[in-house]
Amino acid sequence: MAAHSEKKIWWLTNNKIVERYLREAKLLMLSQEKGDFVTALKLLEAALAVAPRMDVALEMKARCLLSLRRFKEVADMLHDCIPSFQTAVSDDVSSALEEEEGSSTQLTGERRVKMKLLSSCADEDFKCFSVSDLKKKLMAGLGNNGRKQGHWRYLVLGQACCHLGLMEDAIVLLKTGKRLDAAAFRRESVSLPDDIFSSNKFPLSSENFINNPSQAPPTAHLLCHIKLLLRRKTAAVAALDAGLYSESIKHFSKILDGRRSAPQAFLAECYVYRASAYQSCGRIADAIVDCNKALALETSSIQALAIRASLFETIRCFPDCLHDLEHLKLLYNSILRDKKLPGPVWKRPSFHYREIPGILCSLASKAQQLQQRVAAGETQNIDFYSLMGLKRNCSKSELQRSHLILTLKHKPDKSSAFIERCEFADANEADSVRDRARVSALLLYRLIQKGYTNIMAAIVEDEAKSSSATSVEAPATPTAAFQGIFCRDLAVVGNMLSQAGFNRGIPFKYEALSC
Repeated sequence: MAAHSEKKIWWLTNNKIVERYLREAKLLMLSQEKGDFVTALKLLEAALAVAPRMDVALEMKARCLLSLRRFKEVADMLHDCIPSFQTAVSDDVSSALEEEEGSSTQLTGERRVKMKLLSSCADEDFKCFSVSDLKKKLMAGLGNNGRKQGHWRYLVLGQACCHLGLMEDAIVLLKTGKRLDAAAFRRESVSLPDDIFSSNKFPLSSENFINNPSQAPPTAHLLCHIKLLLRRKTAAVAALDAGLYSESIKHFSKILDGRRSAPQAFLAECYVYRASAYQSCGRIADAIVDCNKALALETSSIQALAIRASLFETIRCFPDCLHDLEHLKLLYNSILRDKKLPGPVWKRPSFHYREIPGILCSLASKAQQLQQRVAAGETQNIDFYSLMGLKRNCSKSELQRSHLILTLKHKPDKSSAFIERCEFADANEADSVRDRARVSALLLYRLIQKGYTNIMAAIVEDEAKSSSATSVEAPATPTAAFQGIFCRDLAVVGNMLSQAGFNRGIPFKYEALSC
């Protein structure tokens, strides 16, 4: 009995400590100041160290992180609720099942069904029926409160996913959370009389936190912004797939050059798509610039590296192409080693892991071919005409016009202008992104200047050759040397002609002859 009473006292003491931490953290969060949010976060972490599964403490911690704009930590904390992460996990499970079935046929059908059921039960929304869980809920008397538990995850995680660039996940989570909160509020308003409603009835309501202007925009405004971005992106991708490249570029430019900012990862993805459209149009310099911006925003963008490597190979800039291919090989090798993309766990891949060995083989063979061409001395044969968007027989005025346009658009001083329209998940990344963008823009600017010099020298040389050829074909007639001669005696003119060696008749021009 003594041990039981000590255990009970210990539990009551811990419960009081947790309640005190939560009460103090809540008061600090009401001040809406950054320092108070940091202090509240420390108190909530101390409370979760005592009670790790307390839902109220988890909700307050997630909202503190959201107010401090630490969106990656929110996603790491609640990554199991992200729809794309659940889809990726289910795809990995199914691919693992297929590989196991192909390697050995000893796996029975009953075992496969059990594994699929277990994988589907990992989702929180769809759990297998359990009598013990139902008994616990009935004994605890959760009732309607049990329906409301966990709804805050959708709204908080939806806002975090929006700022992280996971727009599709954000719109699903925000709509679900808004619908569940409205349904829970309707149930409570129907079951309660009118005279008990007060301002302290719902101290941790989701709408009170979300509609606070100091933390985040309202859910409706956020949903409208996400829908607009997704609508434009969908139209641009559809135009790109249909071969309407100019239309696709126009739609992507509305997103990338718009007045309202967009998340970092979403902008990087749009830059990759627009680079693909530029490549299809033959605008090599613009495509390289978009790839540089995408890689400045996200250094591990595999699509941007692949597109830029193909662009460098198109203009026969083999050293830069080899550099990008080696970077791709390192990324794929790290994915094979870690079984995930570089970065957080919730980052969704755009490929299947079983395709990586074949991709690595093709990259190795292409790199070997390029190394052989570099060893053969083909590094100086850069196709500057394709880089500048000109034809082989272009004129000097066309070259000057193209050079002026490219110089004004891609000047290194303007390379970091896109950062002003970018919403970073971490504010400390802005300086590193600016430095990467400036370095890549400076390299491209030097390449453009070198192309202008080489093409101008070729045009001047062609003009010199053509002028010399015309002078050889049509020599100057000597009759002009004897026009306008004022003389008194025709014998003098005859002596001059005999001395010059002219034995044929030449037309004369007599002007102002006097006696």
